[in-house]
Amino acid sequence: MKRTVFIQANDRQHLGAKISAHSYKRNATDPGSFDVRILHVRDFPRLMDPNQSVIRGGQVREWDPNDLQSFTPLRFYPPQAMGFEGVAVVTDPDVFALGDIGELFNRDLEGKAIWAVPRPGHNNRRDYIATSVMLLDCSRLKHWQFDCYLDGLFGHEFDYFDWIDLNREDRSTIGFLEREWNDFDRLTPRTKLLHTTKRRTQPWKTGLPVDFTLQRIWPVNLFNRMLRYMPHPDPNQEAFVYSLLAELFDTGEVTEDELRAEMAANHIRHDSLQLIDRYRGWDARLALAA
Repeated sequence: MKRTVFIQANDRQHLGAKISAHSYKRNATDPGSFDVRILHVRDFPRLMDPNQSVIRGGQVREWDPNDLQSFTPLRFYPPQAMGFEGVAVVTDPDVFALGDIGELFNRDLEGKAIWAVPRPGHNNRRDYIATSVMLLDCSRLKHWQFDCYLDGLFGHEFDYFDWIDLNREDRSTIGFLEREWNDFDRLTPRTKLLHTTKRRTQPWKTGLPVDFTLQRIWPVNLFNRMLRYMPHPDPNQEAFVYSLLAELFDTGEVTEDELRAEMAANHIRHDSLQLIDRYRGWDARLALAA
């Protein structure tokens, strides 16, 4: 089975996933040595059903197929998609490659099934592991039977957080990647994979109404009318994302009609065409070396 990067997506993040996919091929030494596949929730009917709920942090929560991060269960689908053979990388759609993903594919797995970046203390969880980027030895993950997992998730057999944080896995099967393989809103010359993880500052959404699930202190619709996506504090990250989008635009892989439709749906900021012009040809390595 050919090595594959799997990128999770939904309608709100599909354009981000396309930019992400481009970045992996663009910055690889041998782009033909691996495939890139976008996993869209619409192709998984169980995830599109709003008439179900999950246990999340000990509380029963309604499942919202339209939430910004409705794709997260798909982190556990790649081993099955690979026929439980070979090596895969799975990432969120807001992860963009500066480095060569071939370095990750060629890594000595040391007998581990899963490799990811630890993030102790995040979300007040002591042993938090960031599953937003994972290197997977699919042959060692035959227990990741996706339909069975969804039965358990929606049947309240386990807590969503325990699943997504790998708390249900044998810790001896997990290896830890260096920070630069899932660099959270930090862009440096060492960064391999940039993850624009702070949702309110995702660079392609600046100024748009917030469209992700918030704490239910007030009605969500009221929050969405009041809160807006904010500019990313690092202008280089905006430049990097839009320089990649400019390349897709110039080759016709993303069309003006597609961009205008995405802007009309508030999936991408309304000045995106101007930003494509501004950042066309922007070079991350030159900018970060300055």
